[in-house]
Amino acid sequence: MNFVFISPNFPTDYARFCVYLKENGVNVLGIGDAPYDSLRDDLKWALTEYYRVDSLENYDDMIRAMGYFTGRYGKMDWVESNNEYWLELDAALRTDFNILTGLKSDEVGRFRSKSGMKAYYEKAGVPTARWQMATDLASALSFADEVGYPIVVKPDRGVGAEATYKLKNEADMRGFFRELPGVPYIMEEFIRGEVTTFDGIADSRGKAIFSVSHITPDSIMDMVNEGIPVWYYVDRKVPADVRRMGEKTLEVFDVRSRAFHLEFFRLTEDKAGLGKAGDLIGLEVNMRPAGGFTPDMINVSQSVDMFRIWADMVCFDERVHRFEGPKGYSVYVGRRDDTDYTYSGGELYERYEKHIFRMGEMPPAIGRAMGNHYILALFDDKEEMQEFVSTVFAPIKLRFR
Repeated sequence: MNFVFISPNFPTDYARFCVYLKENGVNVLGIGDAPYDSLRDDLKWALTEYYRVDSLENYDDMIRAMGYFTGRYGKMDWVESNNEYWLELDAALRTDFNILTGLKSDEVGRFRSKSGMKAYYEKAGVPTARWQMATDLASALSFADEVGYPIVVKPDRGVGAEATYKLKNEADMRGFFRELPGVPYIMEEFIRGEVTTFDGIADSRGKAIFSVSHITPDSIMDMVNEGIPVWYYVDRKVPADVRRMGEKTLEVFDVRSRAFHLEFFRLTEDKAGLGKAGDLIGLEVNMRPAGGFTPDMINVSQSVDMFRIWADMVCFDERVHRFEGPKGYSVYVGRRDDTDYTYSGGELYERYEKHIFRMGEMPPAIGRAMGNHYILALFDDKEEMQEFVSTVFAPIKLRFR
């Protein structure tokens, strides 16, 4: 099997996808914009050959790289980046080189447009927030009259909470339209809820051969834009309603042979037209593994290796390697340089050493959003995890649900 991995060096842990493919007997070929000498040693070992391009945005260069690999190794069987940003690039290369394992260009749209996702959620019977495209001020003001403030505005084809804003009143709305971004934006009614995910890996029939859920109790948008404490955790097990709604969403979106990251809101208060507190509504789908440190948090929480499970899916269309071990709650906390906390990092480590499995500094570019300093920890007990989070952020008062 010839497998082309796009940008195998970023995120750095994605090298493990390539390593396990290699161990499963795959001929792994990489295309990236990083110098070969900068690649991790295990990635160099995993790659049969690496083709460097000046920019992954230059499609002509990508065509040349694929043509070179085809001439040298024969027909390519897979192309994948596991990266939301390159979803359309992956699909275009599959289309142009007639690669059947994965989304083609005419299929990828349902996973990229937040407005386009709404129709699929409706087909699945999954409620979603009321919405409209941000086209003109007059219709936007009418929409706000209908659903009330605040209004959430975000790029229709954005990634995560990137460039997402909460408009709190008419003045904010008018200000947004005075400097309307040059890309399509979607407007949604504001939902009070915690983000609850259904993450995993689907086989060629669309069945989740591995699944897990992680919870972000506070607003991701407010973490990014307003600097509220950053924390989230991987649940010990997938709640039954999350599994049921997640599997239905996979079916309707026809998700096959890939990692997935499906997001839902669990309402924290009754919402007219949507449901009662505790109900789930659809947020968005992402055809990639969860971002940041979450894959490692999942592995620790569930005593698995999802990188290897993914490689097994590619090669065998099932889980070959079995993992048995205790399950717990793995939690991410991020602290900012501009906030005074009661306990230093050293004091926290001394107190929670047996629970902490990684701590360090985030790159400056994402420090404001995710915290300048992070700690990853594992707990058997949810209440003990919550006590840890409260201690990390003291004297900030947190309310747990």
